[in-house]
Amino acid sequence: MNDSSTSSHISDPAPLLRRDSLSRFGLYARCISSERGKSSMNTVTAAVPVNTLLSRYGFRASDLVTPDSSYGALLDRALHEAGIGLDELPSISEQDWQLALRKARDRFDGPGGETLVDPRRAPLPLSSIDFYMAGVVRWMNELGIHTYSCCDGHGKRLPHANMISYLGTQQKHILQVSAPEGMSLRAQGRRVQWEMNPSEPERLLQFAERLYCIVSEPATLFRYEADRFAEGLVELLEIPGESGSEERIRRAAIAKLRRHADDLFVDRAGNVCAAILCGEGPTVLLSAHMDVFSEIEPERRIVRRGTELSSSEGILGADDRAGMAVILELCRRVHRTNFNGTLKVALTVREEIGLEGSQALDAAWLEDVRGAIVVDRRGTRDIVTSCGRVIPFCSEAYGRLFEAAGALAGMPDWRVTPGGSSDAKVLATEFGIPSVNLSAGYRHEHTSSETVDYLATYQTVKLIECVLHRNMIQ
Repeated sequence: MNDSSTSSHISDPAPLLRRDSLSRFGLYARCISSERGKSSMNTVTAAVPVNTLLSRYGFRASDLVTPDSSYGALLDRALHEAGIGLDELPSISEQDWQLALRKARDRFDGPGGETLVDPRRAPLPLSSIDFYMAGVVRWMNELGIHTYSCCDGHGKRLPHANMISYLGTQQKHILQVSAPEGMSLRAQGRRVQWEMNPSEPERLLQFAERLYCIVSEPATLFRYEADRFAEGLVELLEIPGESGSEERIRRAAIAKLRRHADDLFVDRAGNVCAAILCGEGPTVLLSAHMDVFSEIEPERRIVRRGTELSSSEGILGADDRAGMAVILELCRRVHRTNFNGTLKVALTVREEIGLEGSQALDAAWLEDVRGAIVVDRRGTRDIVTSCGRVIPFCSEAYGRLFEAAGALAGMPDWRVTPGGSSDAKVLATEFGIPSVNLSAGYRHEHTSSETVDYLATYQTVKLIECVLHRNMIQ
């Protein structure tokens, strides 16, 4: 019922076509296709963009092209109540727009809150759906996440929606990464509930806006994923751990790996070693180093400019916390892929003072590794296959495999190149494992000018995920 009980509608399942991180680091996702309003959790009193004022409440401008539809008719009525045309919408506050919408909903001749409507055959009855859920359920249904009833909680309870079918993995992923800060998803059977403060229903409006961004431009999902990934990267960047003093970062790595690993141990050198069993196929090793070049300044801040992170003082530490973040993210999601084999992880110590940790790895533990991927290269989209063209890390074919994966993942500019010394050199020359060293998105390492582009770092996640998903290492 309208703003009083669970709203009902019905539809059939169809194929599927990080949220705002308003944290102290300012990591947020921006809709690629339309300007976003910079709203707070309080009632907005300043004018905000048209797309924001429309999408939050379940409308798009093109609804007015078909005024005979329930969407177009309700939007037209709301504009009439506000006494404005669509082009004048930015001239009023969101509070005034909400008042106009509520009046329009009250006076709109809709089907009633108990009417069942199939959204594939008729528009959702927005006027009969709870005010703060109307936008959420419209965009969910347009993304193929079909609902038959919902409730915004009325400021007292947690909002929820009931699904026609159980959520698929990708559908659940979309809802998780699109949720704004302060909101998390709990799926229970065919019921989805959002954990949030019930007295802040404006979060549902933010959620609707973010879902609309994916509807209007599917590539927005990648940016949401990258912003969510950046939160984990920042967490690692905050932990000190210069060479020989890796205790804190080692504890953090173990805590994260323990959730996913079938085998986990620390070797005599202090390296963290793990294995995730995903099938009977070949073993692939992922490696990065835990130590940073010098001490992290205790009072420093992490500064964000666009997708670039830097340190207010001293080194950032992205060499090689970016590589660690890539590997930990892959461990979290490998079971979503078709990877058929064993994924081993070696997070090494004392790399910055002579590759000491990797040299101390147990040869017996590495014996079954078919190929290694080290993530410790500056810049973007480099596939390092040799040390200065003199010491090869792998065959030409092994390097080209990653170029092919880049093309398959929509990033055709990943290129084989010579590089410098790294743990890849040790794995190749001392253990005989074909290895590459991939870019992790950082630049100017070992200096106070160090930066990392977390979008580029996340692209490395997608590259390796493609290699694993397609079982390209045999």
